[in-house]
Amino acid sequence: MDQFWENEYIQIAAYYSVVILCMIVFLAIFEVVTKYKNWEEIKKGNLAVAMATGGKIFGIANIFRYSIQQHNTLLTMISWGIFGFVLLLAGYFIYEFLTPKFKIDEEIQKDNRAVGLISMVISIGLSYVIGAGIS
Repeated sequence: MDQFWENEYIQIAAYYSVVILCMIVFLAIFEVVTKYKNWEEIKKGNLAVAMATGGKIFGIANIFRYSIQQHNTLLTMISWGIFGFVLLLAGYFIYEFLTPKFKIDEEIQKDNRAVGLISMVISIGLSYVIGAGIS
């Protein structure tokens, strides 16, 4: 059985499957903490929500990229990926806290593309910082 798990194709498929599952769970968590429904807003053509959600997807994937590169077991990769996601989520709350003049969620729901763009860039930027810490 060890030979099966040491096969590179099996490892890639395992990492891929786990990351997809984690992505779904993490996006569901983001859905809970935001005041708008991501996929409903995107379906309506809300570009700000699409940018913010795209940034979150990129951020999560980028964190797992670093986690996969640096850790040689699936369980360790998942653990560091979850830790990185928690940090990314904390970054979201810090962003909300640092903008007391307006509410991020409300602006994104109103399709304020400037706020959506900044949200996307923050998610992507933080994913690189988190990834560097993981590696």
